Amino acid sequence: QVQLVESGGGLVQAGGSLRLSCAASGSIFRLNAMGWYRQGPGKQREWVASISSGFTISYADSVKGRFTISRDNAKNTVYLQMNSLKPEDTAVYYCNSRVASGSVYWGRGTQVTVSS
Repeated sequence: QVQLVESGGGLVQAGGSLRLSCAASGSIFRLNAMGWYRQGPGKQREWVASISSGFTISYADSVKGRFTISRDNAKNTVYLQMNSLKPEDTAVYYCNSRVASGSVYWGRGTQVTVSS
């Protein structure tokens, strides 16, 4: 069983920055693909960014150039650095882990609110 705990959300003005963290336990972290998703008010959950066990990185077009995903296997943690935040980035951000067996796990989310 994998446990994921997100932190780092909060209220920020447009143009500001936040760094989200997701601490993982219960699996061999370095073997897992990790990702960030978000769900805005009245919207479906959408993929934001992902990083594979081999450090291959992908971003949604909406955040490309503004967000940076990274991982620290020594700390079992994945990060999402968010710069130049926009009001439309307001959402609950969820950490996601896909383990070697194919099972997928989710954290409970952290709220990010960007004021205009």
